[in-house]
Amino acid sequence: MNLSPDAVNVLLWLLHQAQQTGWRWLHALGLTQPLHGQPSWPFTHRLAAEYLLNEPGQSRRLVFALATLLLLSLLGGLAWRWRRGRGWLAGVALGLLVLTPWPEWRLLLRPTVPTAFHQTPNGFSASSIVRGQRAYQAHCQRCHGADGRGEGPDAAQLPMWPPTLNGSLLWKRLDGELFWTVRHGMQDRHGQGTMPGSSLSDQQIWDLLDFLRAQAAGQTLRQTGSWMYPVPVPDVPIVCSNGSRSLSSQRGQRLRLVLTGGKGPVASEDPRLSTVAVGREAADVDCHVDNEELMQALALVVGVRPQELPGHRLIADKQGWLRVRGQPGDEQWSEDDLVCRTNARPTDMAKAQANSVDGLEAIIRRMDSEPVRSQRGGFPH
Repeated sequence: MNLSPDAVNVLLWLLHQAQQTGWRWLHALGLTQPLHGQPSWPFTHRLAAEYLLNEPGQSRRLVFALATLLLLSLLGGLAWRWRRGRGWLAGVALGLLVLTPWPEWRLLLRPTVPTAFHQTPNGFSASSIVRGQRAYQAHCQRCHGADGRGEGPDAAQLPMWPPTLNGSLLWKRLDGELFWTVRHGMQDRHGQGTMPGSSLSDQQIWDLLDFLRAQAAGQTLRQTGSWMYPVPVPDVPIVCSNGSRSLSSQRGQRLRLVLTGGKGPVASEDPRLSTVAVGREAADVDCHVDNEELMQALALVVGVRPQELPGHRLIADKQGWLRVRGQPGDEQWSEDDLVCRTNARPTDMAKAQANSVDGLEAIIRRMDSEPVRSQRGGFPH
């Protein structure tokens, strides 16, 4: 019996928290040195949780192993207090060691770098995305291309063609591992440099990574019609009738962004959604934001030019992931607008329910029932 996706996700979260906790304790004990403003990871390897995503049998074995280790620690405590039963307890412990289906430990480790668990200070803000775009254009575009596909004018002169930045690369690695790659470059198996290191500041590198994820989201949406990898709402301050706040403060409720000024329905409130008018104020909407950087960031995420944004409608789920795109001129919602979805197919019951409600309600029900399970380096984020 294999673990369910939810159980695997919990297991990955536990592994990530265990490493994060160990990382912080090592720093608190003075066993690690600060590097680029954050504690360094002192080991050459980390847990390769991404391996578990492709090997459900190993996930099950790891659960058995963790349970066995827990039982062994309990038996050790009993043996310390119950001297007469030590022989019996030792037999039980030996039986557990022999009968437990242990995972392939060597496969659960992968080489990593000192900044592996460094975390971005940006929060995926519109400002950081725009700053990252400027850094990319100045330092990366000639090799990686304007669209991130690795076909820039200088690409042919490199020892190896640059990989596309629009695939799974940015979502498979930890933030700190990507940071290290940009800072120190890349080498092939023979030690020959395939990408030079960067002279960018730490902040510029974090900005660059935000831009790359925004651009990759827009490029995959253009090419495939979907956000193949989840992307959050770019954060900016917004103004509401009861005061100022940020877009990120809206998490916990479904968020709709209405890009005003173009063709399509006029922005209005809906009790099922928290609506924000982006651009021109809308009389029937409580919150609005007129921010050029947000327009640039959203244009990247949607894969259009900023002047083509008006009329679009975007919906994010309660966790802040963008899930739905309504295009200019489309007044009716349909499930085709759900462009960030899981691989799960709706059940017959879900289809019957969807047929009995309006398009937006069908989207909301499916979005709520199919939450994003996003892993980076195998770990939920």
